[in-house]
Amino acid sequence: MDQLEQIAKQVNVPIWIERGETSAVKIVEHGMKEFQKKIDIVIVDTAGRHKLDNDLIEEMKDIFKAAKPEEKFLVMDAAVGQQAGPQAKAFHDAVGVTGCIITKLDGTAKGGGALSAVAETGAPIVFIGTGEHLEELEKFDATRFVGRLLGMGDLASLLEKAQEATEGQDPEKMARKMMTGKFTLVDMAQQMEMVSKMGSLQKIMGMLPGGMGAKMSKEQMETSQRQLKKFKVIMDSMTNEELENPALIKSGRINRVARGSGVEPKEVKELLKYYDNSKKMMKQFTGNRKLQRKLMQQMDFGDGPLGA
Repeated sequence: MDQLEQIAKQVNVPIWIERGETSAVKIVEHGMKEFQKKIDIVIVDTAGRHKLDNDLIEEMKDIFKAAKPEEKFLVMDAAVGQQAGPQAKAFHDAVGVTGCIITKLDGTAKGGGALSAVAETGAPIVFIGTGEHLEELEKFDATRFVGRLLGMGDLASLLEKAQEATEGQDPEKMARKMMTGKFTLVDMAQQMEMVSKMGSLQKIMGMLPGGMGAKMSKEQMETSQRQLKKFKVIMDSMTNEELENPALIKSGRINRVARGSGVEPKEVKELLKYYDNSKKMMKQFTGNRKLQRKLMQQMDFGDGPLGA
């Protein structure tokens, strides 16, 4: 109940909880009555149960009668394996499952059990969970799923995530500034924020085709992820003047920023070195007029998802 309450607050939706009530059916009846005329969509989340828990299966049937749901989603762990089929059949026989949600697909499980569940119920997979955060519940698309499974990547999902991450910003303007080498720590901070919104580096790399993500080990990705978070904390301790003109950050300012962000001065220097190297790389790009002109032209994709 505490978990559900926290999640409801995060997404700003009302929730009905009765901590003193032991009857799940009564909680559902009271909640449905409370929300009947106020809410368009009501989600009833039942406690986890196994096909062998006869009492809980009977309780679920009673909840079903009380709620009269239009959709009945079975939520299953991707690691459940061969047990998925019998489990799905038991739930389908009890309430008539209309869709499956498969979670923990960010782990080692490949989702074979999920396919068993679909075969047993005839109900489609509607969502998949690819991480611990709310934005990592994705609408299921068979083509994209198989593409990731076979190492072919998922550029469509990557573009969608990029589009969501850049909402309210001007990504083309940012890209043009970087390509001409005229970017500041403010721009770099925005870029890092955009990457972090798209999810973990491991997930982003997994969406790239041709096993491009395989060039980085899991440890390297985790180290890079931690470094990005640390860099963001360091930049939060800088003044606007320093972010716009990093050349001002010398010895005294480095020590102040380090104290303010709770890191060692050498870590502030690492950030500045990373920034300088990025600028040098962009300047080298600037010198290649032919490549620059070609990429600038390719950036003009219009208003579609590629433009975003």
